[in-house]
Amino acid sequence: MLITLTENAAKYIQQQLVKRGKGLAFRVGIKKSGCSGFSYTFDYADEIQPDDQLFESHKTKIVVDRYSLPYLDGSQIDFVKEGLNSSFQFVNPNIDNTCGCGDSFSIKESV
Repeated sequence: MLITLTENAAKYIQQQLVKRGKGLAFRVGIKKSGCSGFSYTFDYADEIQPDDQLFESHKTKIVVDRYSLPYLDGSQIDFVKEGLNSSFQFVNPNIDNTCGCGDSFSIKESV
């Protein structure tokens, strides 16, 4: 199982951890939400939980809980700026379909 960051995402996360003055890693997960079934969650991890999986990409640590990991396996996370807006974007090979607003997604049956 593997989750990676682009160089842009890693730089942004490192900057945010410095601004916060604390934090060990970038926490990524999923939750049931939206019209398609799931949405991504983002936070900063100040500690690693026993059921967390730790990854490192571009010298930046990523934490994923055991529940979310199968749905995120193989994903790459990018940080994109478009005009005044900026956001994390996923390239997730496990996604079957996304909703019209782009906030939620469904997962392939085999996951």
